[in-house]
Amino acid sequence: MAKSEAKKIVAQNKKARHEYFIEQTLEAGIVLSGTEVKSIRQGKVNLKDSYAGIRDGEVFVSGMHISPYEQGNIFNKEPVRDRKLLLHRYEINKLIGYIQQKGLTLVPTQLYFRNGRVKVEIGVAKGKKLYDKREDIADRDAKREIDRKLKESMR
Repeated sequence: MAKSEAKKIVAQNKKARHEYFIEQTLEAGIVLSGTEVKSIRQGKVNLKDSYAGIRDGEVFVSGMHISPYEQGNIFNKEPVRDRKLLLHRYEINKLIGYIQQKGLTLVPTQLYFRNGRVKVEIGVAKGKKLYDKREDIADRDAKREIDRKLKESMR
């Protein structure tokens, strides 16, 4: 029997898609305490200003804000702290190769539960220029206008 791949998205980093071109994504586990997992289940997590980096051959995510759990009292951890990501050695080596290229960085794009475990989707990203952002906004507006015209013509 195959396991069901239940994926419940808790948080998305929409700012990352606006600020960067996401070239490749990778799923990673994350080291958390029990109260952090309970807080994530309540949806009290923010990925907006988070980023990932490699230190001493390990991948850490920084700037991810997980609000303290209300009933957690002494077991609560610091809301914004570096959290270790769980990856295989060959995946870390691949990420190191990407980061050494000019202009590439690691950005968390999603936080979700897969089969009861918290997973982070890491994107290998390249920063957008201002004209790229304007182009995306113009494309989005044009698509919205086309959809509006089609809807009016169907009436």
